Amino acid sequence: MSEIKDLKKELFSEHKNGLKLVNCETYNKITDYCEGYKDFLNSAKTEREAVAIAIATAEQKGFKPFEFGKKYSAGDKVYFNNRGKTVAFAVIGKESADKGVNITAAHIDSPRLDLKPNPLYEEVELALFKTHYYGGIRKYQWTAIPLALHGVFALKDGTIKQVTIGENDNEPKFVINDLLPHLATEQNKRTLAEGIKGEELNVLIGSKPFKDDDASELVKLNILKLLNEKYGVCEDDFLSAELEMVPAFKACDIGFDGSMVGGYGQDDRVCAYPALTAILEVENPQKTAITILADKEEIGSMGNTGLESDFLRFVIGDIADMQGVNPTVALRNSKCLSADVNAALDPTFQDVSDRRNASQLNYGVVLTKYTGARGKSGSSDASAEYMAYVRNMLDNANIIWHTGELGKVDAGGGGTVAQYIANMGVDVVDLGVPVLSMHAPFETTSKLDIYMCYRTMYEFMK
Repeated sequence: MSEIKDLKKELFSEHKNGLKLVNCETYNKITDYCEGYKDFLNSAKTEREAVAIAIATAEQKGFKPFEFGKKYSAGDKVYFNNRGKTVAFAVIGKESADKGVNITAAHIDSPRLDLKPNPLYEEVELALFKTHYYGGIRKYQWTAIPLALHGVFALKDGTIKQVTIGENDNEPKFVINDLLPHLATEQNKRTLAEGIKGEELNVLIGSKPFKDDDASELVKLNILKLLNEKYGVCEDDFLSAELEMVPAFKACDIGFDGSMVGGYGQDDRVCAYPALTAILEVENPQKTAITILADKEEIGSMGNTGLESDFLRFVIGDIADMQGVNPTVALRNSKCLSADVNAALDPTFQDVSDRRNASQLNYGVVLTKYTGARGKSGSSDASAEYMAYVRNMLDNANIIWHTGELGKVDAGGGGTVAQYIANMGVDVVDLGVPVLSMHAPFETTSKLDIYMCYRTMYEFMK
């Protein structure tokens, strides 16, 4: 029996619940780290807010805007701000960029409700906003919960008005109404996907009419008056605004034991925060370390702030040009961790997962060789050689990790930014945190997994 046990230990794959492996000192580090993470979730509910917070934090650590034509030395810290919605941080390495750079890439946009260009209307003496949902949501989950308004008005004179309403206890919230069960007979006949339709995601924003009995749309007029007094805007200014309705929930501990984090936007800020905090601690790396926090992943990474744009290519190119080396060679020799989440095995809905290949809470950071749908459509599919490289790094650093797939074959699927980075000739694999209730207004993650994600990012870039 002893020989069998020894042979199994040597040959079998063995990944254990990480909470059984860490000591009290490490667990205290985990919980302390996640306090900062919860603060980040509460403060960075949009991509613009995440970029602003990331830059402000990085500047305190010595990062400065990249200057074209300036020569940088090993250990110098710079950042590239792309329209306030995507940002890249770099710590210049001892080796020149043509030897390759180490990249961690996460996205900072999350599913939400965007206001339409002409959102404000009045119906039965109530004022509402029309919305257009952003990213993959289950629409019924967004009704009857408190919402907050975030974003900007961009006025014709170039003035930017920042908007945040609904986060503080003394501020009003907003809500999307749903039918009461007593009158929902016809609605109940709809499929779950159609239980709430896109055009029914209308946000209730007011009911008080302006004091004039002879005019129409008095509630709408009163709302516009309030907005004009606070932000100096009129109805036409919605045409050049980016305003988003997000859950007004605060991030919090989940469970009697407080071992998990609940909150909005953890896909993918649960990976963005570890990537950011890791690069802020990198000093004098052998290879240049780059962290990019990107926009637009939830709608395909399109646009000039998404990772399908040339922004990352130009960041690496600017560093290579500064050193007088070939940017194309730099890309071909580079490595990347695409820091994105995976679907954690849910005890209630296990039938959509292959348990042998599913990620689980508390099993550490999850390494995902490929994503995609059906026949791996939309996935970069990391090479065996690069998988071996990452495995070796994780084991040598004693990081708790496991592997996972995004559900059963043909059960659905999804993609990440990995494919766009791979298209540049970079070795890339997905690595991130398992999430329960992914894309819901309130998601759940494991504190241990978050911390192991941070440790992985630092180990990869240091």
